[in-house]
Amino acid sequence: MQVRQFSDGCEVAQALVVREAELRRRRDGGAYLRLQLGDATGSVSAVIGEDVGRAQELCGVGEVVFVRGRCAGDASRGAEVIIDAVRAAAEGEYRQGDLHDGPARDPGQMEADLRELLETIQNPYLGRLLAMMFGPESTIWANYRDAPAAKRYHQAYRHGLLEHCLTVAQAVSAISATFPGIDRDVAVTGALLHDIGKLEAYEVRGGAISMSDQGRLYGEISLGYYMVRRTIEGLDGFPPELAQAVLHIILSHHGSLEHGSPVVPCTREATLVHMIDNLGGRLGSFDRLEKALADGQQWSAYDKALGAGAYFARAAEAACEAA
Repeated sequence: MQVRQFSDGCEVAQALVVREAELRRRRDGGAYLRLQLGDATGSVSAVIGEDVGRAQELCGVGEVVFVRGRCAGDASRGAEVIIDAVRAAAEGEYRQGDLHDGPARDPGQMEADLRELLETIQNPYLGRLLAMMFGPESTIWANYRDAPAAKRYHQAYRHGLLEHCLTVAQAVSAISATFPGIDRDVAVTGALLHDIGKLEAYEVRGGAISMSDQGRLYGEISLGYYMVRRTIEGLDGFPPELAQAVLHIILSHHGSLEHGSPVVPCTREATLVHMIDNLGGRLGSFDRLEKALADGQQWSAYDKALGAGAYFARAAEAACEAA
């Protein structure tokens, strides 16, 4: 079964990837292991209460394990798998594509689209900056192409960062001419670089995404600001006001202090990138929720990123056609 199909009382006997693992204590002092297990359609909480030491050794983040147990609850109520037995999954018991989500667009096509977009940048200094960051031989580019865009809420999979930033940059490029006074080159550059700190803020092990020590200590915005500023400082003659414009986009793209930005957007370009970034993230949440939707369901469970459940009319139409 896919994780999205798990329902109250169903028996579970299959390979799943460990996305989170935490040793916890009961009130009586005994230990149990709390897990997040998943496949390409979503994640489910799981609990192991017996032989916890051995289970902890097996269930490292990113490991693929074969579990046997029973599901209690469902997606709308918060499903949980009570695990009776766990072991390392053997070759042939799973396919990587079934366990890990991915982008709708081909990564090669996304790279081609990004390079086409880069060729439209007219400002020579921004062109040099982007060439340093995204040149085919750049280590930054190799990581950027493969990195996830988030840990959970949107594009939390390989190539997710490329997908998200390219989508935001393409939208920013398209809309820049609609409103007067926007420097399109600055806005597109900021859009492509706004989340680059996630390269150091996240770690990926076996497809499971977690926060790095740097991500926890500094945050992805600070890491991205430093990475871009350091690159700019290595470019001779880069205009200070241009550096200021791009770096402000990175610092302000979350939009408000309570959402993690040290400053709010104070330029047209920063405001545009923030708005499109927010839109891209929210629509990405719909993609995530739709993939996890059980057959025939129209509504997802409450989602923190949206502040509501998501409604999918197409799911209802598909169910009617099948009937």
